[in-house]
Amino acid sequence: MIQVVVKRDGRVVGYNEEKIKAAIRKAMLTTETGEDENLIQKITDRVGMSGPEKMTVEEIQDRVEIELMKSARKDVAKKYIAYRDKRSIARRAKTRDMFLEIIETKNNDITRENANMNTDSPAGMMMKFASETTKPFVDDYLLSSDVKNAVKGNYLHIHDKDYYPTKSLTCVQHPLNKILEHGFVAGHGESRPAKRIETASVIACISLETAQNEMHGGQAIPAFDFYLAPYVRSSFIEEIKSLEQYEMKDLSHLYNIEIDDYLKRSLEGLTGDEKDVQYAINRTVARVHQAMEAFIHNMNTIHSRGGNQVVFSSINYGTDTSPEGRCVIRELLNSTYEGVGNGATAIFPIQIWKKKKGVNYQPSDRNYDLYEFACKVTARRFFPNFLNLDATFNQNPEWKADDPKRYIHEVATMGCRTRVFENRYGIKTSIGRGNLSFSTINLVRLALETLNVQNQKERIEMFFRKLDAILELTARQLDERFQFQRTALAKQFPLVMSVLWNGSDSLLPNETIDSVINQGTLGIGFIGLAECLIALTGHHHGEDDKAQALGLKIIGHMRSRANEFSESYQHNYSILATPAEGLAGRFTKKDRETFGIIKGITDKDYYTNSNHVPVYYHCSPRHKAKIEAPYHDLTRGGHIFYVELDGDATHNPEAIMQIVDMMDKYNLGYGSVNHNRNHCPQCGYENADTTMSDCPKCGAKFETIQRITGYLVGTTDRWNSGKLAELKDRVVHK
Repeated sequence: MIQVVVKRDGRVVGYNEEKIKAAIRKAMLTTETGEDENLIQKITDRVGMSGPEKMTVEEIQDRVEIELMKSARKDVAKKYIAYRDKRSIARRAKTRDMFLEIIETKNNDITRENANMNTDSPAGMMMKFASETTKPFVDDYLLSSDVKNAVKGNYLHIHDKDYYPTKSLTCVQHPLNKILEHGFVAGHGESRPAKRIETASVIACISLETAQNEMHGGQAIPAFDFYLAPYVRSSFIEEIKSLEQYEMKDLSHLYNIEIDDYLKRSLEGLTGDEKDVQYAINRTVARVHQAMEAFIHNMNTIHSRGGNQVVFSSINYGTDTSPEGRCVIRELLNSTYEGVGNGATAIFPIQIWKKKKGVNYQPSDRNYDLYEFACKVTARRFFPNFLNLDATFNQNPEWKADDPKRYIHEVATMGCRTRVFENRYGIKTSIGRGNLSFSTINLVRLALETLNVQNQKERIEMFFRKLDAILELTARQLDERFQFQRTALAKQFPLVMSVLWNGSDSLLPNETIDSVINQGTLGIGFIGLAECLIALTGHHHGEDDKAQALGLKIIGHMRSRANEFSESYQHNYSILATPAEGLAGRFTKKDRETFGIIKGITDKDYYTNSNHVPVYYHCSPRHKAKIEAPYHDLTRGGHIFYVELDGDATHNPEAIMQIVDMMDKYNLGYGSVNHNRNHCPQCGYENADTTMSDCPKCGAKFETIQRITGYLVGTTDRWNSGKLAELKDRVVHK
C-alpha cells in the first residue's frame, strides 16, 4: 500500500489518492462518453493498494496507464497518455528555450554570465549546456530545502553551483618550486624538473593550465620571481659553458661569480673574464626576456575547460631582491609593457606587485627602481595591480628580511581579489592553499524587507535579525558543501591533490581529500552594501558619515559571526567582498519584480559590488580610499580598491604611485587603477581619447580595455546587461 510519494524535485510527501482521481477525471471529461466515478474509484483503489510503501510520481502514473488500458475505456487511456506527454513537454520547454538561445548564440545574461568565457564556440556551448542543466540537479538533490528556498527567494547565491556535483575546490596558490625542482605526473601528462629559464616558464604555464581543469576557480603563483630566479643563474652558467666550448678554455671559476644585477651592456672595451661574464649576462637577459614573453603569450592563448576560455591566472611578484629575481621581474615588466601580438594589452595573467617597505617602496630600497617601472607599466597596461604587504592585516611576524624563503610568509592574492592567509590548521601562508567555495548574501533584499518599519532604529534592528538568520544559513550551506567535497578521492584531482595542495603529497590515489582540505577557506560574500544603506538610512556610505558607521557595523558583525562559525564548525570561514559579475544584475532584477522601482536602490540594472562606493558617485580618489579602507581589514576573504583615472595615464606614472601611497596611508590591502586605453588591432596605434571609436591611422575599430570585477577584458561583447549598465555609470575620480 502506497504511503509516501517521491516528487520530481526529490521531495517526499504523503500519498494523496485525490490527485489520481483528479487526473483520471480530466482525461475522461475530454472524451465523448464522459466521466465514470465507479471506474475512477476502482482504478484509484487498485493503484493505491497494490503499490509499495514508497513510489515516485512517474511510477504511479505508469500504473494508472496500465489500469486504464486494461479497462474498457481505452479512449480515456489515450487521453491520459497524451496529457502526460503534453505536461512532460511543458516541463522541458524552459530547458528547450534556453538551449535554443545558446545554439543561436544570442547575446543575453545566460550566455554572457562570464565575460572571460566564449559561449559562442562549440566547446563554450557544451560548457553552457552542462552548466545550465547541472544547476537544477544541485537544487533538487544536493541542497537542503531551506537553502534552496533562500536561493529561490533571492537572499543567497551559491557560486559555481554547476561545479557542485564535481566536488572540486575553487582555487589554489601554486607552490611552483616543488614542480620545478621535482617535476610532476598528472593523469597522462608528465614533466621533468626544470634546468633552464625557458623550461621553467613553460612548466609554470602547464601547472596553471592543468590545475584549471581540476578546479572551478582561478589559479595563482604566489612568488613568481622567487620561484624562477634559480633558473636565471642556471641559464647564465649554461652560457658560460657554451663560451668554454667556443673558446676552448676552463671558465668554471665564473659559474658562481657574484653578480650585482643582470643588465645588458656593450662589450666594447671589455677583456678577459669581465668580457666573458658580460657576454653571458647579455645572453641570459635575452633568454629571460623571451621566456617571460612566451609565458605571457601562452597565458593568453592556451585554453582550458574544454577549450572555451584561457586560464584564469594570476602571478604575484616584486619582493625578490636577488640579482636573478630582479632579472625575472624586470623582463616580465618589459614584456608586459611591449604587449602581445600587435602590441595589445595582455589580459592574463593578472599581475600583482607585492609592495613592501624596506624592499621595493622607498627610494633607498633595493627594488625601488623596479617599483617605479611597475607603475610605468600599469599606466599603459593596467597591470600590475598592487598588494600592500605593509597593511596591518597583511603582515606576518614570521617574515624576516634576511630569510631567503621569506615569500612563504608573504600574503598573495589571486583572480579578482581572493585572499587566503590566516589558517587555523597550519602555518599562516597563502602557498598551497585556496578557497574551497563561497556564497553571497543579498544585503539589499534584507534591507528592502524592513522598509515598512517607520522607526529607523527598529528598522535597523529588524535588519540585523534578518542578517543573523541568513548568515547562519549560509555558514551551514558552506559546511554542507564542504562535507560533500571532503568525500572526493585524491585521484580525481591528479595535480592539485598530489603536488599543489598543502599536505596532499601524503595522499594515496584512492584516499579521500578530507584530511587536507580544511586548510582552505569558506567564503561568506555580500553584495550591495551601498543600496542596503540607502534603504536603511536614505544615504550610502560614500556620502554620509552615519551611513558609513552603519556599514562598518554591518560588515563588522558579519566578520564576528564568521569567527564564531569558524569555532563552531571548525573551518576557516572568512568574509569576502564578492566580485559579482552576472549576480550584480540578477539580484537586482528579481528584487525589482518584488518591490518595484525604488530610487537609489532598484532603479538601476545592477547592485554596487560588495562594499564599494557606488560607481556613479563623484568623489576624489582620496575620499574613496578613506571610505573603503576600513572594510579591507574586515573582508579577509578578499577585497579590492580601484580608482578611475582621467586623461592619458601613460604620461603620468606618478599618478599610479600616488594611488599606491594612498593605499599605504589608509591601510588598504589590494588595489588597481583603471584608465582609458584604445588599441587598434590592425596597426597597433594607441591613444586614450574617450571620444574616439575608430583608429585615426587605418580606420579600424578600436579595442578598449576594460576591467570587470577585477580582471581585464578586451571587448565588452561578452558583458551581461547589469555590468554594461554599471560600466556606463562609471565616473572618473578626481
